[in-house]
Amino acid sequence: MTNPVLEGLAKATKSAVHLEMRDAYQPNDPEFIAWQNGKRLDPAADRSSWWRPFLDVVTETTARGVEMRRARIISEPVTDYIRYEYDVTFPNVRAGELVRWLPRRKAADIALPGTDLWAFDGTSVLFTYFSGVGEIVDREWSTDPAVLALVNSAFDAVWERATPHEEYRPR
Repeated sequence: MTNPVLEGLAKATKSAVHLEMRDAYQPNDPEFIAWQNGKRLDPAADRSSWWRPFLDVVTETTARGVEMRRARIISEPVTDYIRYEYDVTFPNVRAGELVRWLPRRKAADIALPGTDLWAFDGTSVLFTYFSGVGEIVDREWSTDPAVLALVNSAFDAVWERATPHEEYRPR
């Protein structure tokens, strides 16, 4: 099975943006469960102890000059899952991805798409649909100009208001 996110990243020439808007994803993820049981990544430890295969993709993509940005709209106080995401984001940043956090209360007046997405070069968008508990149930591509206008506008508005990962502290 091919991974549409990896396909989009491989074809991107300028930008790849990821908008996340859920407070929990994949509750049965083994890494999340390990985190709940006390496992923490150590930035000072050997990179092989916290590097993930996706980070090789991030490094390769950004080395080609593609700007990768991820914005997360989150509820505060944050859920355990968001605290976990925060704790495991430093490898993404080290690999070259820019990450920002926006409390949901600061996004109330932004017209947002109804689900998480990846947008590539501003010309295509991959929507990801989730079950109520956060399992991926489907994905769908769009190149519709009106959809792209909404997605690009929404992401830009979120990015402008959001706090860079290095400055954000979960509450």
